[in-house]
Amino acid sequence: MTFHEVRFPTSLSFGALGGPERRTEIVTLANGFEERNTPWLDARRRYDAGLGLRSPDDLEALIAFFEARSGQLHGFRWKDWSDYRSALPAREVSALDQLLGTGDDTRTEFRLRKAYVSGPHVYHRPISKPVAGTVIVAVDGALLGEGWEVDISTGVLSFDVPPPAGVDVSAGFEFDVPVRFDSDRLQISMASFRAGELPRVPVVEVRT
Repeated sequence: MTFHEVRFPTSLSFGALGGPERRTEIVTLANGFEERNTPWLDARRRYDAGLGLRSPDDLEALIAFFEARSGQLHGFRWKDWSDYRSALPAREVSALDQLLGTGDDTRTEFRLRKAYVSGPHVYHRPISKPVAGTVIVAVDGALLGEGWEVDISTGVLSFDVPPPAGVDVSAGFEFDVPVRFDSDRLQISMASFRAGELPRVPVVEVRT
């Protein structure tokens, strides 16, 4: 599968329904207890893009985008309006938002990630599609204006010189979700649309 570094129209994704999905395998034992396991390290997100359509022009934009991606064939970027920043919704993005790792005088590459914290438990979500021009970086708490670059197609942050041993490497950013259409078919009736019935347009996250 190839990936197109183009974002689904944000005016259409704004009204979409969706979020993270997990896969849990549950076995109920003879004594009534359960064994639970998951084959997935990371969540997978699903959305319904049809709920963001508001006008015939929106339908035209959706059809054009679908055709340009050849249905399910090519992946694309998706802005999840409920979760697209390294900071909390009420705060400005800061270079101290997300800890990426600790320097060791050797390592020059750090992957962007976002931490989800609940009590003592933390899940680190890998971020592979940062938005160009939004990434800011700090080393040992100090904003670093140069000496680094980030690959917006992979989310890998590279330093010209390895950060010193024992210092924190952190970053702030906005990001997209890598997705594809989850169907090779669009079923649209203009009469139904004008009557308030929205088509279902499933979109699913892909691993990159």
